[in-house]
Order: sequence, then C-alpha cells, then structure tokens
Amino acid sequence: MKEYSKNRELAESLFIVNRHAKTAPEPKHLYDIKKHTIEKLLQEDRARKVGLHFSDHPKLSQQHSTLLIEIAGYYFHVPASKKDFDELKHLGRIDHSYRNPKPKLSLSKAKKTLYRYLNWEHPTHQSPRNFATPTQPSMLGQRTGSPWNQRRKRT
Repeated sequence: MKEYSKNRELAESLFIVNRHAKTAPEPKHLYDIKKHTIEKLLQEDRARKVGLHFSDHPKLSQQHSTLLIEIAGYYFHVPASKKDFDELKHLGRIDHSYRNPKPKLSLSKAKKTLYRYLNWEHPTHQSPRNFATPTQPSMLGQRTGSPWNQRRKRT
C-alpha cells in the first residue's frame, strides 16, 4: 500500500509537470523531467506500458504513434521506440473522453518531488528569461522635444 501511495505522488507530480510543459514558453526542462522519471519508473517496474496510440499531432504531415504509460491510475504519452512496436498492441486513436484526475499541487512542489526521486540537484535560482532582447534601446519614455499632443510652432 505504501508503494502505491508513493507511485501516486509521483504520478500526480508528473501530471502537473506535463500540464505546465504543454503551455510553457520554454518546456524542454519540464519534458526532460517527465522523460527521466518515466524511464526510471519503468526500470523499477513501477510503471506499465499499456500500448500504442496514434498521435493527435502528426510530424511533417506523417501519422505516428506514441507510447501510453500507466502510473498509479494516471496515463501519459511518450515517444515510442521501435521495440515498442514489436512488443505492444496498437490501440488506435486516443480516447478523448478519458481524463486523468486533477491533483491539487503546485508546479514547484511537483518539481521538488520529481527531483528528489531522480536524485537531481534542485536549482537554487531561476536564470532570467531571455525574451526578445531589443538590439537598440527603446525610445519609449524619453523626451523627444515636445509633448505628443502639441503641434510644432511654425516659424
């Protein structure tokens, strides 16, 4: 029973990380956490490969399949390997009527749980985001001589 609750905690944390990765401006690190956690759970027989699904997001207009993984009642999709195609049943299209339960968990707590499980060092600070840094300084907020709403005097 204790093993199941630990798996459930990991599955809930994975769900939160995966949900945030789908909308994050820079999702690579979140998807890396997901990938490494699922690989480790599979190696420890704490996760189960269910089968293959057609992806909803074809690559270069080509249909491809993803691997469906089950962890303590939560389901996740990851890229499938050639070995998975030989060993697992293809389940067809994804059933969109099924939804994972929604845990009440913050992203920071979910990441801490997964870092602890993976024996990863938790970053002490976030690096500043480099969103489009302008090459020229902006002229906004600087005086240009006359207020914007006044006409120039003719001489």
